[in-house]
Amino acid sequence: MHPSRRRAMSFSAHRLALLGAIFLVGVLVDGAAAQNDKTKPAPLPPPAPERSADGGLSRYCANVAPLAAEARIAWESHRLSELDAQVKQRIADLEKTEAETRDWVSKRDAMLNAATDDVVAIYSKMDAEAAAAQLSTMDDPAAVSILHKLKTSAASAILNEMDAGRAAKLTGQILALQVPEKKS
Repeated sequence: MHPSRRRAMSFSAHRLALLGAIFLVGVLVDGAAAQNDKTKPAPLPPPAPERSADGGLSRYCANVAPLAAEARIAWESHRLSELDAQVKQRIADLEKTEAETRDWVSKRDAMLNAATDDVVAIYSKMDAEAAAAQLSTMDDPAAVSILHKLKTSAASAILNEMDAGRAAKLTGQILALQVPEKKS
C-alpha cells in the first residue's frame, strides 16, 4: 500500500476512534447523571414479536381486511341505490302505462255506452241510405257506437251507402274497439 494512503487510513482510524470515545463519554456522563438524579432509565421498547415467513403477510391482510370490507360495503350500497332508482323508474313507467290503458278502456266504454238500445233500434229500422246520411254528419264516437251495436247486416248496408273515406275511418275505429281474445 502506498504510504500516503496508509497515512490517510490511519487518520480516518484515529478520527473514528475519537468519535467513538466522545460518544462513550457522553453515554457514561448521561448514565451517571441519571443515577445521581435517582431517576429510572427509559424503559426498553417491547421485544419484537417473532416473525414467521408469512408474518408480514398476515399482518398486512389483518390491517387491510377492514378497509376492504368497508370499500365492498360502500360499493354494494352504491350499487343497491342505483338498482333501487332503476326499479322506481320502471314502476313509474308501468304506472304510466297502466293509467294510459285505463284511460283507453274508459274511452272505449264511454263510446260503446253512448248509443242506447232505443237509438240503435231506430237506426236498425231506417233505410240504409238515410241512416248513412245521418251517421255521416254525426261525431265519430257516437257513429261508431251505433254501428258497433247494430246487427252486421244493417251496419254493412249503412257503411255501403256512406262515402268510402268516412266508412273506412269508422270501420277502423270499430276494429280498434275490438278486444283481442286471449288464447289459452
